[in-house]
Amino acid sequence: MLVIIGMVILWYGLVPMVGALIKRYQWFKFRNRFNGFRLHPIMDSRVYWQQGKGTGTGEDDTRESPNGNAQIFRFIGEFESITDRQVLWVRGENLLVPISLKNAETYLLPIQNDENTSEISEPGEGAPEKIRWDRISSLTEGTKVFVGGSLTCQDGRWSFVSTKETPLMVIFYDGPDHSLATKTTWAGRHRGEYFNSITPYSLITGAVCLLFIAALFLPRPAFLLTVIVALVAVFIPLFPLMPPGLLFTVVYRRLAWRSRIFRTYSDLAKLPLGYFNGENDNTPLRGKRTLPDGELYGFVYSAKLPSEVQDGKIPLLIPEITELKRDDNWYIFGAVRPSELLPFRPKDPFATFGVLPGNPKEFAHRCTVKAYVLETVAWIMLLAGIALNVFFLITVLLMLI
Repeated sequence: MLVIIGMVILWYGLVPMVGALIKRYQWFKFRNRFNGFRLHPIMDSRVYWQQGKGTGTGEDDTRESPNGNAQIFRFIGEFESITDRQVLWVRGENLLVPISLKNAETYLLPIQNDENTSEISEPGEGAPEKIRWDRISSLTEGTKVFVGGSLTCQDGRWSFVSTKETPLMVIFYDGPDHSLATKTTWAGRHRGEYFNSITPYSLITGAVCLLFIAALFLPRPAFLLTVIVALVAVFIPLFPLMPPGLLFTVVYRRLAWRSRIFRTYSDLAKLPLGYFNGENDNTPLRGKRTLPDGELYGFVYSAKLPSEVQDGKIPLLIPEITELKRDDNWYIFGAVRPSELLPFRPKDPFATFGVLPGNPKEFAHRCTVKAYVLETVAWIMLLAGIALNVFFLITVLLMLI
């Protein structure tokens, strides 16, 4: 009996959960890399020609950017063409820039009809799809492209290439540029992590092992209960969809959905913190920072929700913001000027602009705690439903024998 329980826990539980953790980490890495690239300068014609001064010899140039870091830039443009040498050509800001797709991480962000995240039913719905370079040629010319990575001079021309330390990130998307950060954060919180590429093999292996145990003890009448339990255990992955435990599954799905919502809210609340990289969890949020394009970025807080928010001039960073409000102060992030009372939308399309109900650090922490609590309760409900179905089915089988 213990062997059967061990098989169920291993193949139906631990192995798929390892795959789920790997999948969750991959999407965490995706979001982190994108947010990291948001803080680097945008490649435009002015920066491009500054980088090109003194070059043209055809030799590789490994000079550093003016801020002293490696040549890490982001670039926004439109899909122009792709060659069989895995070179993507992107046009933007009167520039035609080649992007080498060798070792690049290339994603397709599904088309959204509305840029407002509150209209999206669930985080992870329409998650970015990782695609191969040979599928890019089927995209429509003019599709918007985001590129983040290293800029290197090759054959006398500056191009984006992957390095060992910094693989390129290429995202094909639609809609306004200023909504990409929010869309990527929302869609990059993948759902249904239990069902991953490892799960089918794990479930099949577990079923085969349990059937083998049942066949092994079938000729022995004294082990009839063991045979019944093994046969019942084979179908455990289907139990969440069977009554009477189905009610627990419905509750589980609702709680898991809310948990992902709060995790996404935490991610959205942290977006402006990237520009205050000198701040940590133990220091108060203060001061102003200069964006890569030289514009001043900061925040103001107000005891009341500004009328500009109600008029739609300043967006809400978090859907359901009135439900989640726990602080007397509203934090408004954006570009600032001494002559302006409230922040306004920065020229940098990826700089966060909007209002939060309270300090983003505290707000993100509260959302994370709620997410963990809801996720824990959700799994308890799911396991309780499975246990109920197992008990119900074994009882019925014993009555029939």
